Amino acid sequence: MYFKQFLREDLGCASYLVGDTDAGECVVVDPQWDVSDYLRVAADKGLRITHAIETHNHADHVSGHGKLAQAGAQVAIHEEAGVEYPHLSLKDGDTVHVGVVSIKVLHTPGHRPEHIALSISDTSRADEPWLVLTGDSLFVGDVARPDLAVEAEEGAALLYRALQDRLLSLGDGVEVYPAHVSGSLCGRSMSAKGSSTIGFERQYNGALKVRDQDSFVGSLMGELPPQPPHFKRIVERNRGPFYTEELVVRALSVEEVDMLRRDGAIVLDTRSSEAFGGGHIPGALNVDMHKDQFPTRASWVLPPDKDVVLVLPSDDDLGRVVSSMAAVGQTVVKGYLLGGMATWDSSGRHIESVRQLPVAELHERIEAGSNPYTVLDVREPSEWREGHIEGAINIPFHQLASHIDEVPSNKPVATVCGAGNRSSIAASILKREGFEPVNIAGGMDAWKGAGYEVKL
Repeated sequence: MYFKQFLREDLGCASYLVGDTDAGECVVVDPQWDVSDYLRVAADKGLRITHAIETHNHADHVSGHGKLAQAGAQVAIHEEAGVEYPHLSLKDGDTVHVGVVSIKVLHTPGHRPEHIALSISDTSRADEPWLVLTGDSLFVGDVARPDLAVEAEEGAALLYRALQDRLLSLGDGVEVYPAHVSGSLCGRSMSAKGSSTIGFERQYNGALKVRDQDSFVGSLMGELPPQPPHFKRIVERNRGPFYTEELVVRALSVEEVDMLRRDGAIVLDTRSSEAFGGGHIPGALNVDMHKDQFPTRASWVLPPDKDVVLVLPSDDDLGRVVSSMAAVGQTVVKGYLLGGMATWDSSGRHIESVRQLPVAELHERIEAGSNPYTVLDVREPSEWREGHIEGAINIPFHQLASHIDEVPSNKPVATVCGAGNRSSIAASILKREGFEPVNIAGGMDAWKGAGYEVKL
């Protein structure tokens, strides 16, 4: 048996290639939009990809199953998925054979009604499962969110039974490989580690320690992460006819970018918060391409009906950014500013800035009773409750545009998050709305690291 995990850290996604090198066949499970790595590895190992198996209709990324189908694979998904493309319909107990590899379907609804896990055996060694691909049911240190397809309480109850009856019935030594790691919004507090075992999760996964269904449902409902607005659009794309069209982004001159933004296009500046703060195109939104959840955060703040123009740290970063945007269904990117901010600057056009405020200066002003800022904490409420700057107000960055009237306008706003990245997004939103924000450099990490007091 040949087995390989592929991690995409910007989305917190994991996918898998499982095959038999003697038989020359393999399957890909939960393929990402960019399928080049699967094709390359399969070719290197002399394997033909026979199937692309989906554990469910994904909400956080556009699947590459259509491109794998073009390359000759048959797409397989549970019979309740309601998909519009040609596929192998799977049900509980079905088995897909790839040489000596046996892939058994375990119906595990909860995250979505059609969700399955895949119990995998290398029958040249034993009929018992060696590992299980748990999709979005069981993560390392967490379990799935239950609110992406059905009423959340119903989903939580279904998930409890699926975990207890199907996954936790497997032996303690069975290896666990989920479809997501830390950085995904399909769970709450999953680990960055890409694998575990049934036994370790049984003993140390806090969600699995809840032994009765009512308590499990209550605990799962208590801290559901926010659901990005593009999730529903991605589900429908993944459920619909095969989608294989690549996003083509052309180079734009300064004049073209200026014309597009004046016609209503959104400028997405993908540089760091420091670079953005030092100088950016007026009205630009800032989401750092090098930070976790870049494509998800970008989709959260970009209006779905607006064209997008990119500003990159370097023209060489185009491929990575375009791949990330395409992976979350962002197909309205018109182009990128050739030469980046240097060409805009040299054209003599207006540039705006956002000051990066050191935590020491903010603390000194607060201690002296002369704080000139409204401190806006843009983290999630769960983070806020773990400790925040006294006197701050809390509006998560992705809710800011729709709650802009709740931000006091009588004095400048200082935005703060964990490390200074989400707060830079928020500062760019405020700047676009006519505020004069500053971004607290280093965020709460720097504040706590300096030993300054937090309010619980």
